[in-house]
Amino acid sequence: MYNVLGTTKLFGIIGWPIEQSLSPIIHNGAFKYLDLDCLYVPFPVKPDLLDQSILGLKALSIKGVNVTIPHKEKIVDKLDELSAEAAHIGAVNTINNEEGKLKGYNTDGEGFLRAIENAGVDLDNKVIIIGAGGAARAIGIHLVTKGVKEIFICNRTLNNAEKLKDDINKICPATCKIVPFETKCIRDIIGKNDLIVNTTSLGMAPNIEESPIMTEDIFRNDIHVCDIVYNPLETLFLKNARKKGSNIIYGYEMLLYQGAAAFEIWTGKKAPVEIMRRLLESYLL
Repeated sequence: MYNVLGTTKLFGIIGWPIEQSLSPIIHNGAFKYLDLDCLYVPFPVKPDLLDQSILGLKALSIKGVNVTIPHKEKIVDKLDELSAEAAHIGAVNTINNEEGKLKGYNTDGEGFLRAIENAGVDLDNKVIIIGAGGAARAIGIHLVTKGVKEIFICNRTLNNAEKLKDDINKICPATCKIVPFETKCIRDIIGKNDLIVNTTSLGMAPNIEESPIMTEDIFRNDIHVCDIVYNPLETLFLKNARKKGSNIIYGYEMLLYQGAAAFEIWTGKKAPVEIMRRLLESYLL
């Protein structure tokens, strides 16, 4: 039970639908652990009410929110200011209310980077990104700004892959290339200690029999494999990689670290990551 007082600072998450979000679990747990007078709640915001929700954040002095589907891109033009990374990505997943001025951030890329570094991935190796949507964009742009040497985009729709490649190469020329969405082509470019990451929603519950790549042939015991889907905990994509001995990185790791980055923006305090991890694992395992 939380003691909500007149001094309590309110945070939350906006999206539609929002019932699936695990963010309230980790943020309220972190607030409680650090004895902060704060509360985090989900706000279901229909797409046609996004403008009104922005006014509501200011009017109600809500200190900060996370932003999830379908609002990440559409909210960009409605904010007072953007971080440099959010502007590059063209999407926002975190808003900080700075005395009535709403500033947008994108912590998805930072969350992903912290997750893979924690798993021992070296940015001197190649990163193969499956997908070319918003998550792929956030990850690719953040990685290139942090010095990754080589990125390959693998996507069924070539036009989307070309656009993401071009945007990444504007930041760091010749870093990003496209690989055809074919098992042999992907297998041929993966080297020792490289990372392959699924950024699509394929395999997410309830469609747990789906995977962006159905064969186990591309996986080996000397590569890293990540799936940003965290429900189920182990997707078919990760199961197939584990069978081949790959070092697998679960999707909830990115969720954990992007949440920790948002927490630090809002509070100015170091997030209690291990507490937040235990809360996530207790729910997912």
